[in-house]
Amino acid sequence: MARSGPLHGHAPVSSQAMSRSKKARARGPELVEAVPVTGWGANGQALARLDGLVVFVTGALPGDTADLSIHTRKKSYAEANVVRIVQPGPDRIPAFCAHFGTCGGCKWQHMEYAKQLHYKQQQVVDNLERLGGLELPAVSPILASPHTRHYRNKLEFAGSAHRWFTHAELRTLGEITDRRALGFHIPGRFDKVMHVDTCHLQPEPSNTIRTFIHAQAGALGLPYYEIRDNRGGLRTVLIRTTLTGECMVLIAFGEADERNEALLAAVRDRFPEVTSLLWTVNPKKNDTIWDLDIHTFHGRDHLVEEMPDEGHAPLRFRIGPKSFFQTNPEQMRAMYAVTRAYAGLNGDERVYDLYCGAGTISLFLARHCREVIGAEIVPEAVADARVNAELNGITNVRFESGDMRHLLDEAFIERNGRPDVLVTDPPRAGMHEDVVARIRQLAAPRLVYVSCNPATQARDLGMLKDDYAITHVQPVDMFPHTYHVENVVRLVKR
Repeated sequence: MARSGPLHGHAPVSSQAMSRSKKARARGPELVEAVPVTGWGANGQALARLDGLVVFVTGALPGDTADLSIHTRKKSYAEANVVRIVQPGPDRIPAFCAHFGTCGGCKWQHMEYAKQLHYKQQQVVDNLERLGGLELPAVSPILASPHTRHYRNKLEFAGSAHRWFTHAELRTLGEITDRRALGFHIPGRFDKVMHVDTCHLQPEPSNTIRTFIHAQAGALGLPYYEIRDNRGGLRTVLIRTTLTGECMVLIAFGEADERNEALLAAVRDRFPEVTSLLWTVNPKKNDTIWDLDIHTFHGRDHLVEEMPDEGHAPLRFRIGPKSFFQTNPEQMRAMYAVTRAYAGLNGDERVYDLYCGAGTISLFLARHCREVIGAEIVPEAVADARVNAELNGITNVRFESGDMRHLLDEAFIERNGRPDVLVTDPPRAGMHEDVVARIRQLAAPRLVYVSCNPATQARDLGMLKDDYAITHVQPVDMFPHTYHVENVVRLVKR
């Protein structure tokens, strides 16, 4: 299993700790005491050294001294979990969420936000320089999120008839009479759901709606979903909000039940601010809704979000239950402003927007250039993009659907013309090498690469470095309290 990522400031563990480790290995479990944690690796894991071996540590911060449980040992690395923090490091702060350490989200909430930004910035630089072998200009300071809590506009909660309990809960709850859960899956366990009391990711009315649904389902005697048996009642609750104050609730049931309608009616009556109340029945063995029929119980079948656009009316975006839309809308606006600035538009350019999704970047650029051609593999996203263009009265955009490897052929260029600027915002996996090769052939004078994964971005840019020079790099924090970081890179033709 290959590992990538920076190794910063390693200090070898003491000989006393090494001795304890060797004794532990002889007994079986490897319990190692008082190990200095010295840096960050990939995927938000901290780093230490033990017997000259790099150890990837879950649950620690650089600067901590911790007792570790080594659960995996390979020739080139080991993996460990924290058993106890012996001495907290200077950047450690109390976690604000009661579910911290159990829930799979917000894994960095025990670290000062300024330090989170520092490590994210370093992650971008290390990936581009070390993985991509790229020459960088001075990297701009990372754009901090204006809100570090309640910044998400979308959350999905899972229902389960068999709640997962922590050891502390089992010790303190006494006789357990209610085993239902409406919350999040335990990381790595599809069949284990922890009940959420309060989530700090989405603004109200998210928490109030979820707790009401949980209580009302209990009052109605509506069963919860039996995950392993793939049967039964309340399965998922999707809540979407907008900066304009609209709210969508989509409840997925595992099967038809007369109590389903009673639950929906109770939500409608209790929350008049819910502008889109939807439902579906999902009999499949997975929670995805892309291939399901969604029904409107009350209000509209969509939300409308707005995004400011200097010198113009705000852009409006129609968001349906299946639509992709950035989950941190304020930072989305900041990142797109960087993208537009890097594109260097003067009003006369033809822009290609690859992996355009529902057309958010395309429409954000369209009023500032001659035309935008968006390309996207998901036909439903292209349909959303066309609706959004019509909603805003923007006519200088076109959208095409297809696999990017095959779509960007000579016929595409013949239909649309060659680009003056090419913007690409691929998924986490980055771009297929055939797409990168096609971008090289297109030879647009300027490229703007927007990425949610600097590692795959670095790989792709490494394939472009003979043709393009990097002039600007701007990291963006879209997801506070996680190790994820977005990055925007501007390139010019050599």
